[in-house]
Amino acid sequence: MNFKDLEYFATLAKTRHFGQASTLAGVSQPALSIQIKKLEKELTVKLFERTQKTVVLTPEGEELLYRAELILQQVDDLKYAARQFSDPYQGQLIIGAFPTLAPYLFPQILDELHQSYPEMKFFIKEEKTEQLLGMLADGKVDAAFIALPHEDKLFESELVFSEEFLFAVPANYSEKFPQKLPGTALQGRELMLLDEGHCFRDQALEFCNRNRAHELYDFRASSLETLRQMVASGLGVTLIPKCAQDNNPSICYIPIEPPAPQREIALFWRKTSPKREIFMEIADELKSILKS
Repeated sequence: MNFKDLEYFATLAKTRHFGQASTLAGVSQPALSIQIKKLEKELTVKLFERTQKTVVLTPEGEELLYRAELILQQVDDLKYAARQFSDPYQGQLIIGAFPTLAPYLFPQILDELHQSYPEMKFFIKEEKTEQLLGMLADGKVDAAFIALPHEDKLFESELVFSEEFLFAVPANYSEKFPQKLPGTALQGRELMLLDEGHCFRDQALEFCNRNRAHELYDFRASSLETLRQMVASGLGVTLIPKCAQDNNPSICYIPIEPPAPQREIALFWRKTSPKREIFMEIADELKSILKS
């Protein structure tokens, strides 16, 4: 048995017609018939019921067709993976990012990546950092945007950009703020923060602790959008990464004086990845895109 025999089997099962199947398979009708009989003999089972006008799969043929198609799909996957190794600029890339970055970063960069790498298909994955790192290690994503610092002997990384956090307050807040806020002005304030598991929460909490600000303990948001809506509704203040700044007239975003809170974002990939050179290129290109 060889893969061609399985292809003939699948093609005949699809067309239910020897003439059509032989045309699709690129062989003569007698040759196709001989190969199908040879396969049936080798498997010791009748795959088709044949009459002068019809070809019908037997129940055994139905079951074996499912398995044959699985094998053929795996063969296609193997060939596809091999093509990716021989030409790293073809195939697909799955790139991940954490929830407080993905919705704001990917819309900025995907069109540029498609233009720079037209033969590649890009897929995106949004997960919390811990899950992303596990998926990266397991090969379920090819690369991921991770906030620094993070060190792991399995991965290489390249810093792509850094961004400041802004102090977000309701536009009708009674207190007046300067155009640039000293970090010390946050002393004693209660800020709404994200729930556990978000790296942005850890970064914001570190800045709060450094400036003697406090978390609003009776509320934790599941997303930046929730935080934003709470601020817009006049229910509190928070920190928002600059990439998530919007034009909502109900929110005032105030820069913070140096040393302003910020996060550094790097692109991570496995050291063993055959696309290492591409990831380095992508990181360099994104540095230019995100500066402009």
